[in-house]
Amino acid sequence: MTPNLLILGGTTEATALANLMAERGLRGTVSFAGRVDRPRRQPLPQRVGGFGGIEGLARYIRDTGITHLVDATHPFAAQMSANAVHAAQQAGIPMLALTRPAWQPQAGDRWRHVPDIAGAVAALDTTPRRVMLAVGRMHLDEFAPNPQHFYLLRLVDPPKTSPPFAEYHVIVDRGPFTPDGDRALMQEHGIDLVVSKNAGGSGASAKLDAARALNIPVVMIDRPALPDRHEVATPTEVLDWLAHAGTDLGV
Repeated sequence: MTPNLLILGGTTEATALANLMAERGLRGTVSFAGRVDRPRRQPLPQRVGGFGGIEGLARYIRDTGITHLVDATHPFAAQMSANAVHAAQQAGIPMLALTRPAWQPQAGDRWRHVPDIAGAVAALDTTPRRVMLAVGRMHLDEFAPNPQHFYLLRLVDPPKTSPPFAEYHVIVDRGPFTPDGDRALMQEHGIDLVVSKNAGGSGASAKLDAARALNIPVVMIDRPALPDRHEVATPTEVLDWLAHAGTDLGV
């Protein structure tokens, strides 16, 4: 049976996997949730939009002859990742997660761990600070209870509505970033606190290197809990799994 992969994308790892598959002449489709206005073009066919929950994803898998499912979504796309596990089980195909390892604190880091976005909002219930808020545009409104701060917002796409803060500065840019560049950015805006999701990977870690160098504390949002699943960290490992997956559901 010739493999036909569905890659749930949105990360640099998903793009790297698609490139590797195209080089090897493997069939597959990359799916984007549609939260980014300008997703990177892929060397494989791509689709944009949701599936309609577990049932919809399982139906898509059956209707399009998908043989293997790879979840390469953002580590905080918890609902999609959970749906992927259950839809693969329902459709009876192997499933694997391609996910970057979480960041770990290093010597000199000043991290305060919080379990979720609500925990980060609570952590900002303080006197005014100058905050680099690195949580993505989808969560900006959740920080409305703390309008007393200045917020530096670096986003892939411009916000669709004005952020709910009196003082903010928006930078529209796409990584990878550099420690030197982020250090200069924090110094330019007088940043004294960073709020970040623990996304992992190298493309967005520069802000943590810069915060460490400048002795700036970080509110680190821990990753959400997910159903048990088999995980790998590199596209090459996905192809190794693909060669041996067979009927192993890989969860």
